Amino acid sequence: MEITLCSVGGYNEVGKNMTALKIGDEVIILDMGVFVPKLIDFEEEGSRQSASANELVRYGAIPDDSIISSWKNLVKAIAVTHCHIDHCAAIPYLSSKYNAPIYGTPFSVAFIKSLLSDEKKTIKNKLKVLNPGSIVKVSKNISIEFINTTHSTLQTVMIAVHTPEGVILYSNDFKFDNHPVLGKAPDYVRLKKIAKEGVLALIVDSLYAPDASKTPSEKVAREMLKDVMLGTDNSGHAIIVTTFASHLARLRSIVDFGKKLNRKVVFLGRSMAKYSAAGDAAGLVNYSKEAGIFGYRNQVKKVLKDVEKNRDRYVVVCTGNQGEPKAVLSRMAIKELPFKFLPDDHIIFSCKTIPVDINIANRALLESRLKKNKVRIFKDIHVSGHAAREDLRDLIDMVKPQNILPAHGNPNQTTALAELAVEMGYKIGKEIHLMNDGQMLKLK
Repeated sequence: MEITLCSVGGYNEVGKNMTALKIGDEVIILDMGVFVPKLIDFEEEGSRQSASANELVRYGAIPDDSIISSWKNLVKAIAVTHCHIDHCAAIPYLSSKYNAPIYGTPFSVAFIKSLLSDEKKTIKNKLKVLNPGSIVKVSKNISIEFINTTHSTLQTVMIAVHTPEGVILYSNDFKFDNHPVLGKAPDYVRLKKIAKEGVLALIVDSLYAPDASKTPSEKVAREMLKDVMLGTDNSGHAIIVTTFASHLARLRSIVDFGKKLNRKVVFLGRSMAKYSAAGDAAGLVNYSKEAGIFGYRNQVKKVLKDVEKNRDRYVVVCTGNQGEPKAVLSRMAIKELPFKFLPDDHIIFSCKTIPVDINIANRALLESRLKKNKVRIFKDIHVSGHAAREDLRDLIDMVKPQNILPAHGNPNQTTALAELAVEMGYKIGKEIHLMNDGQMLKLK
């Protein structure tokens, strides 16, 4: 049976992930994400809600799926690895072209529903829940399996597409965290069993392939936060933490330490509200009962007025970790929101700056504004959600793929993964395939 892969998006950049597999005369689509820097640029000029798919494609904010237009009527399923927007937020614009259901974990499906509601979009595709560790037969020749892994959000999976010619394993994004704060450790047993079945191709996250290390566990980030929140004198001062809204495990740690400080924890910002609600809906957390959650501007203003009067009674958790101009922390820094920073207030960046130009510039601007208020800034209180070079080596060694396709990275990152594979005995152009967006590769 002939198998062709199309690298629709996510092979030249970090994000915009979308891969299509043509297996005989049937097609499976894996992920359907946005390119966040271009999306931020676009939103500076116009509204995403009123934008058409063609506009966003032209802007480079979502994948150009015209390359697979001839496959349109062959699509049997769309499957997403997790709830990050660079993997699922193009669904409101692209999915209705395909007469196929969308499979995701409970958290991913809850988030997609929230996304559709927030953007006032409807799609014709059925949203179907597939739990980690489960498999569904989508046609006579194809099954999709969700294999539990860990990442910087919950219910992230590797997708195994089972075909008569072997398994195609799609591993964007993942880390090997053996001691997660929330959720289960990766399913190594299943990965080793799949290796015995035969992995025809591994499509894999390249983001930290250049880093000669193993990515630390989320428990390390929890200890870092503990040191700052509980080990530094903050009496009488505001504590403001910014992190990725989707990072429910990180939020767990912040809530726990806020309670130890006898402070009320409040989540501020629309994405904080959206991901927390999705986590509650999926039964993963219960933050709606443990914290105040405020997504809309008027709510945020009201809460911040009270925080300003009672600054040592709250822990504020807000959007803006990348310095996004419309996020809560950025608007606080320019006094667009009613809060006055005082010397020695604590600002904790429980994140790292995603290394793209717009984020680097936005974060630098935000930090310079905050420093003028003589606040204390704690940066990089974080561990990554992405596999580093030695984790990637372990994955390749574990599943023993016939072919390797570096993805989810810029050319430096995908090349670093290719170099690792060469170290392990694979050959570029023969078993290692460095793809660009919009290319085709015959796997069988």
